[in-house]
Amino acid sequence: MRQLTGLDASFLYLETPNAPMHISGLAIYDPSTAPGGAVRFKQIIDNTTRRIKRLPTMSQRLVTVPMGLDHPYWMADGTFDPEFHIRHLALPKPGDWRQLCILISRIHARPLDRKRPLWELYVIEGLDNMEHLPKGSFAIFTKMHHAAVDGASGTEITAALHDLSPDAHLDAEPYAVPVENEPTTAELLIRAQVNAVKQPFRFISVARNTVPGFAQAYTRLRKGELHRVASIPRTRFNGKVSPHRVFNAVHFPLDEIKGIKNAVPGATVNDVAITVVGGALRKYLLDKDELPPESLAAMAPINVRDTKEKGTGGNIVSAMTVQVRSDIDNPVDRLKAVHAGTAEAKELSNAVGAKSMTDYTQFIPSTLTAQAARLASRWGLLNRVSPIYNCVITNVPGPQIPLYNTGARLVANYGTGPILDGMALFHAITSYCGDFAISATSCRQIMPDPDFYRQCLLDSFTELKQATDKIVARAGKNARLARQASKKARAKAKAKSKAKTGAGKKTSSPRRTSTARTATAP
Repeated sequence: MRQLTGLDASFLYLETPNAPMHISGLAIYDPSTAPGGAVRFKQIIDNTTRRIKRLPTMSQRLVTVPMGLDHPYWMADGTFDPEFHIRHLALPKPGDWRQLCILISRIHARPLDRKRPLWELYVIEGLDNMEHLPKGSFAIFTKMHHAAVDGASGTEITAALHDLSPDAHLDAEPYAVPVENEPTTAELLIRAQVNAVKQPFRFISVARNTVPGFAQAYTRLRKGELHRVASIPRTRFNGKVSPHRVFNAVHFPLDEIKGIKNAVPGATVNDVAITVVGGALRKYLLDKDELPPESLAAMAPINVRDTKEKGTGGNIVSAMTVQVRSDIDNPVDRLKAVHAGTAEAKELSNAVGAKSMTDYTQFIPSTLTAQAARLASRWGLLNRVSPIYNCVITNVPGPQIPLYNTGARLVANYGTGPILDGMALFHAITSYCGDFAISATSCRQIMPDPDFYRQCLLDSFTELKQATDKIVARAGKNARLARQASKKARAKAKAKSKAKTGAGKKTSSPRRTSTARTATAP
């Protein structure tokens, strides 16, 4: 039995009826690569069950401490019902992208059952009218509670569910889920009391390691060597969320994203994603006549998981606040400003210590946090305080080689995330096999037109690409002109040198002849 960290448990405490706190992944497959060219639902159940039984995150359920006196525990009780967790749906005809997005929005809006392991998997058939996909393609939508996984650990689970070839075979040896005895109420209360006694000493240990970093960062902030995002405007995305969700996504060739970032020295793929989102938010809010003069800001998670912590599940993540520069119209100037801002945010995070805030989350008071989240939602308290950011932009890089599930090739990969009061827009950035996707999750009342926001993302990317293409073309032209000028200069210098050499030979020849004549004169 393993206790949740403070950060893991915080996602349970922040969950309200209108704000389920799970993250999800949407994967689309082409079954033509599978043996026989088709995949049956029973095969998916068998393949998934054999793999996830070995993953503790997928077979453990919550055990809560009485009266919420301490953080909950994960426990494996040996029971596992794959037919409860793995479900089968189909889109009605024609089976297009819009229908899929509506279905995903509805599934994503439903909370997970806390009496079971906190995940669900939906196999969705009927994707017969999808661009660039053959008929018979299917999707798998996976929901997992944020208390159990973050983006990085979710990627590890994705890897465990896939193969590198369509004809891979699983080990036929069965695996039994371990059985742990459920603790009694008295045992849980004793553990809570022991943890309460140890907590002050743990806090002193964490403070001893982190206070120097905070002091150094504070000093550098006062001197102006570091900067933080201070002024964050209130937008429609900082209101109270409804229980209804919307989802949409766009994707671009990864090579084009890299070409854009190469146009600005030092820029990264993540900078390009933030710039595209910033341009889309600018267009969306301009259309609503709601664009503030200040730039919107995003919370960007930072993976601080080291090699020893891989495969452990849970959340080992910090965060930084970055401006998306929605106040800048020119896309190239926006990219330059975003790059400068993310560089400053990373420097501030490094000065503090990226893992410092994660360490302090261990001391989140369980009972008070859960009650505060519910009261804040009920009374709309977040509408009365200044926002700390306007949206979330999280980048989870994926593999650049083909993956297969039950023989079917993975052709597209998207992500969804939780939204909550005060933060009603979540962007998941994913990449896979040369493809780069930006997915957006929001509240149906706050964003009633997700198709329009998708178009804003497309237009923002197109403008940025066209602008950087001009820079690249201009740089290429200047480089060609420079090479031509250098070539002409070398040719001119060579001709001049040759002329000098020739002139030297002509002037010395008569002198030698004259000398010879003088020497031989009678």
